Amino acid sequence: MGQRTAIVIGGGIGGLTAALALDRRGWSVTVLERTAGPAPATASGLRAQTARPARSGAGIGLAPNAQRALDSLGLGDAVRAMAAWQGAGELRLPGGRRLARTDNAAAVRRFGGPVMVAHRAELLALLAGRLPDGALRTGAAAELVDPGEPGPGGRPARVRIAAADRATGTDGATATDGATATDGTAATEEEAGVPAGTDEELTADLVVGADGIHSAVRRAVFPGHPEPRYAGFTAWRFVVPDPDRPCTAHETWGPGGLWGTVPLPDGRIYAYATAAVPPGGRAADDERAELLRRFGTWHRPVPELIAAADPATVLRNDVRTAAAPPPAFHRGRVALLGDAVHPMTPNLGQGGCQAIEDAVVLAQLAAPDADLAAALAEFTRQRLPRTMDVVRRAERIGRLTTWRSRPACALRAVLMAATARLTPDLALRALDGIADWRPEGPTYAAGTRGTRTAAQPKEHE
Repeated sequence: MGQRTAIVIGGGIGGLTAALALDRRGWSVTVLERTAGPAPATASGLRAQTARPARSGAGIGLAPNAQRALDSLGLGDAVRAMAAWQGAGELRLPGGRRLARTDNAAAVRRFGGPVMVAHRAELLALLAGRLPDGALRTGAAAELVDPGEPGPGGRPARVRIAAADRATGTDGATATDGATATDGTAATEEEAGVPAGTDEELTADLVVGADGIHSAVRRAVFPGHPEPRYAGFTAWRFVVPDPDRPCTAHETWGPGGLWGTVPLPDGRIYAYATAAVPPGGRAADDERAELLRRFGTWHRPVPELIAAADPATVLRNDVRTAAAPPPAFHRGRVALLGDAVHPMTPNLGQGGCQAIEDAVVLAQLAAPDADLAAALAEFTRQRLPRTMDVVRRAERIGRLTTWRSRPACALRAVLMAATARLTPDLALRALDGIADWRPEGPTYAAGTRGTRTAAQPKEHE
């Protein structure tokens, strides 16, 4: 039997982690990412990119469960080197009063590892840089044509890329299925045997749908399943340069919304905010001005951080969550992961973490010689109940942040303060049964080096 092939649709954190994990298991992997971008042509170029701070984007929390999953791929040390160890963290009110405090020593005691924060763009570059050259194709909007049928004699899955969506290499040539020309650059359509101006169709033994909350792959395999629904609040995110004075990580809860401040490892600050507003809204001027109107009177350093933000880099997105559990996480030869199958609110910081878990578990089950139908059924059995539990728990916390009335907010503050006095690790209790997850195989999140570190070169057996 020849090498099994996998197509990953979506080059986000879950998709790239799945591609890397499957590659390490011996699969031939192609990642199709619809967004075009000036990605360096080689893995070494992508690794170099991680050294240049991104000017926009958002942070991502990496709880111990996600770190251990990355440990199993040999990436744990590299991620920890680029992430900020969240020291003390505070829960506050808009006037500045502190309701609760925790630190990462408590997280280590409770979960066997710290909670860390990385810049999302830098994590993406790190993951992409560990893939084989040519495995990642940008500007390739893929459509699932046929989910295929696993088992002996079963038909492969089929994916189509429209001619207008072909990825281009760094020399302007159109890349096709990871093919390369004799000089090492991306092959042109003619060199790869695909006529110019025609759709390209690929087949694979496995397709991974990691195309996000508006997943076309999900709609193709489960056309009657309800779309993710609005969770009741909108989120803003941005990153600003070093502030004039250091600040402690904190989350501040006020009427109908919250504010979060998280220092990044290079001194920059990742800030986020949510507000209970109707969906689909946009500021008449710009989103920084909207943040000043909503949070400009809150305690320091909130006004200063908003003032330091470039309006063009402030991201605004309506928050959506799964409307109902899906029938399964797979159909035919297709597996779904991350926001494509279990979108959740950000209140537990687990959206990316659960996508990373999904990816590692899928690759562990889908050994090159495994019965794919049985592996995908087991993937659903393991991942569906766990992730939907996280979805429900995150949504419950999200609803608390939307309380608006003064009596309700006062009661919430009293309960939080009282609980924090009785249970100092209040903020961490919400992650019980989540952040303590461990993948099969050795990890070193608790300090024991059980796998080769990410600083070492990748090896292909």
